[in-house]
Amino acid sequence: MRIRLDIAYDGTDFHGWARQKGDIRTVQATIEDALTLVLRTPVALTVAGRTDAGVHAARQVAHADIPDESLDQRSLGGNPAALVRRLAKLLPEDVRVFDAREAHPLFDARFAALTRSYTYRVTTDPAGALPTRARDTAVWGKPIELGRAQAAADLLVGLQDFAAFCKLREHATTIRDVHAFTWHDVSTPHEPALYEARITADAFCWNMVRALTAACLTVGEGSRELDWVVGLLDKDARDPEVRLAPAKGLTLTGVTYPRDEDLAERVAVTRDRRTL
Repeated sequence: MRIRLDIAYDGTDFHGWARQKGDIRTVQATIEDALTLVLRTPVALTVAGRTDAGVHAARQVAHADIPDESLDQRSLGGNPAALVRRLAKLLPEDVRVFDAREAHPLFDARFAALTRSYTYRVTTDPAGALPTRARDTAVWGKPIELGRAQAAADLLVGLQDFAAFCKLREHATTIRDVHAFTWHDVSTPHEPALYEARITADAFCWNMVRALTAACLTVGEGSRELDWVVGLLDKDARDPEVRLAPAKGLTLTGVTYPRDEDLAERVAVTRDRRTL
């Protein structure tokens, strides 16, 4: 049986999603170990997006293939949904599986995804972030003009080569299709100078969202002009002048998938290496 898990976590105390050698604490290892204990069989997860150290998720998606008989326990009754209650007792407070269900055999959390959405939360208040939101709110050292940040974001929408904003992985493309990239003033009396960047794309390469966000903030603070962003899109390698916004401000907020009858087609498209 292939099962789908919908997951949320506070990434502050994790070294990213992906399991690593040794006793390094990661989200994947934490959930896999708990599932292995409950199901009494080794479990390997495939995830929609491998988040970096310190990055959070409100709506992460993963899948795993498990033997049917692993659910034939009194506490599970053959129902994958029963895993939610069992895992809640085993997992630490900073990670939760809030839905578990049987998925179509062709469902692939990574390759079947249509879009991934992130929100970046940042304050430019000299006092810093509200203490109760300090774990998911980044601090930017200079005030910004939101209109300038949005103008930079507008240039980054569409099917483009984002090589200047990505850490290159061997044999991987840096061509991505950014569907939307918007900036919002979400300030309150208790949280002044607070902004959210919301970005959706078919996929993101390594460090891309944090680099795009930092580029917009750099333009927003007046250190760079829009032609700098235009020039970055012409480059074929990571540009050292592009900063990375702090990981703590970034949260994966959603992943979308096609209908079951369109899964095979979507996986084939995603696996095909794109060009411009």
